[in-house]
Amino acid sequence: MDLGLKGKVALVLGAGGGLGSAIAASLAAEGAKLALADVSADSLARTEAAVKAAGAQAISLVWDLADLAAVETSVARIEAELGPVAILVNNTGGPPPTPVSGQDPAVWAKHFNAMVLSVIALTDRVLPGMKQAGWGRIITSTSSGVVAPIPNLGLSNALRSTLLGWSKTLAREVGGHGITANIILPGRVATDRIKFLDEQKAKREGRPVEQVSAESTATIPAGRYGRPEEYGDTVAFLASTRASYINGSVIRVDGGLIASI
Repeated sequence: MDLGLKGKVALVLGAGGGLGSAIAASLAAEGAKLALADVSADSLARTEAAVKAAGAQAISLVWDLADLAAVETSVARIEAELGPVAILVNNTGGPPPTPVSGQDPAVWAKHFNAMVLSVIALTDRVLPGMKQAGWGRIITSTSSGVVAPIPNLGLSNALRSTLLGWSKTLAREVGGHGITANIILPGRVATDRIKFLDEQKAKREGRPVEQVSAESTATIPAGRYGRPEEYGDTVAFLASTRASYINGSVIRVDGGLIASI
């Protein structure tokens, strides 16, 4: 199946992480030109090397999303070196595990800037180019916590839910311009972030991490954690010309984990 992505410029945030690097690999396999952004230069370099080895054209931007002033300079560089952004994958890192109550307002503000305002500002920056082209894809990766809040991930549940409402509203505003805006959320996908969360839970409860992981796996109808490439391939399809009538949706990649309808 030709997804129609050859030569289209895709900006992938969090491209150095497990999900972000998998998304970049899937888009590269479809012939997209990649702008890769991450706060970690080392992890970013690994992703860039991998997609270039697969034949993709790519540039890397070491980018702290909390720095809103970097939006203009970063996007201007992408436009100069690759062309206007046609596919934006908003994939931000998650905050530390915490209860939702009793958090310092400064902590809320810090993560709101990095996880929410950065996404909104960046999207607003690339939207005029998408409208001019009459085509664009805005894909925002969140968490299963926006559907079923996850205990002890209070900051994540609240802030990512903000993006859910924003994306749904945006979809109605831009749909007439050939642009789609969708949310994609992972269940338990085998990344370093999930490993960290399992380890933190094991530490809090005084149990072996293997027991925590096995208990988590038992709640997934598919009987396993997801593979990052499965998530990446779903993003690639949502970015494609074949997905032009999927707009304002929430796509779960969870192996059937989330019990709610």
